[in-house]
Amino acid sequence: MDSRSFSPSNVVRFPGPRSTNSPRRDQKSLMDAVYAAGSLPIAAEDRTTKTLATRLTIFGFVTLDEVQADGSVRRLRPSEAIHLSTEHPWRISRPSSRYAIGNDFPASDLELFAAQMG
Repeated sequence: MDSRSFSPSNVVRFPGPRSTNSPRRDQKSLMDAVYAAGSLPIAAEDRTTKTLATRLTIFGFVTLDEVQADGSVRRLRPSEAIHLSTEHPWRISRPSSRYAIGNDFPASDLELFAAQMG
């Protein structure tokens, strides 16, 4: 194929500049903000940020805690975070270790990470 057949006219640019109103509008900006601050609160009704945080949790880049009415926190598993709730605010934070597995997971989940002898 001739390289001259590719021209800048076949590149489609999305209209308008990228929004910079909030650092929480895309996953990379959210992750950068969390890693810089250590943790960030997410308002209970902020579904957009919760959706982005859930995606980052699935890949293990951040951890999510649900802040209860009494101020205590409960760690959310990715399977729980997918079912977005606007009932409680969340706290998004850096994982303490890339391969950390909390002891608060059900036994069925811990079996997924058990060493398999072949």
